[in-house]
Amino acid sequence: MKLVSFSYEGITRIGCLVQEHIVDLHLAYRAMLESEGVIRAAQIAEAYIPSEMTAFLQGGAQSMELAKRAVDYATSHTGTLPYKLKYSVADVKLEAPVTKPGKMICVGHNYREHILEMGRELPPVPVIFAKFSNTVIGPQDDIPFFPISEQLDYEAEFAFLIGKRARHVSQADALDYVAGYTIVNDVTYRDIQRRTIQWLQGKTVEGSAPMGPWLVTSDELADPSGLEVVLTVNGEERQRSNTANLVFSVSFLVEFLSNLMTLEPGDVILTGTPGGVGVAREPQVFLQHDDIVRIEIDRIGVLENKVKAVSEGESL
Repeated sequence: MKLVSFSYEGITRIGCLVQEHIVDLHLAYRAMLESEGVIRAAQIAEAYIPSEMTAFLQGGAQSMELAKRAVDYATSHTGTLPYKLKYSVADVKLEAPVTKPGKMICVGHNYREHILEMGRELPPVPVIFAKFSNTVIGPQDDIPFFPISEQLDYEAEFAFLIGKRARHVSQADALDYVAGYTIVNDVTYRDIQRRTIQWLQGKTVEGSAPMGPWLVTSDELADPSGLEVVLTVNGEERQRSNTANLVFSVSFLVEFLSNLMTLEPGDVILTGTPGGVGVAREPQVFLQHDDIVRIEIDRIGVLENKVKAVSEGESL
């Protein structure tokens, strides 16, 4: 499945992309239960398929299977209901698949060519840092460029979401804990990042994590290796690599991170960026107002955002 968070008339809900339509998973499951004569269908639907992505992922495999049944019901239903089960993609706003992740864990120096272009050696253990939920914006939002820096940079990232609580997980079992995969642009204010030895300042500015356009569930994408990753700016290719070039695989990262901390459903892990970032180019090149940044990853899709300069004191 391709799971989305979408907004319609100011309300954000979760859905499943089916061709050019989005099925409202919560209402589809509720309608299915009502059609079966189930008492307290609304309350049961809220428990098993709530309207918010993190809460839905907390339901694990059971909620995923019920969601598939709900999609089948919605796509075949022809009767009249007091609420909508499906929306045209053109009529809704796609949001980030998970809008308020509990944790956003980023891996640095994880593509071999990027490590070399930065003049570093392959790390013996993953380099990790964090972004926060304030950075998350959706696939149809502009990337805000605040006047605190002139060095706004892009980083194409293959990302995965945790699907069930993970602690001390082995690599052999690691993919069982992955709900699915998406795309994130780890937008970075380079001069702010580098003014201390800790990167956090340049990574956590508002709106610096475009995410989407959807979450491809792990039953649809069972093998996260061998996926081509390409980033362009205004149509010019800047980054290209393949997830086969990761130093630390998805399975390794689940094991490594779950031995440091408990990973929870809805946590987002960014696996690193390929070579070709603006700061490492000769001459250096950074993002500007009105630039179009497009990231495409095999079997996931396209994340495309425009850069928008923000005036002094202006907020999102």
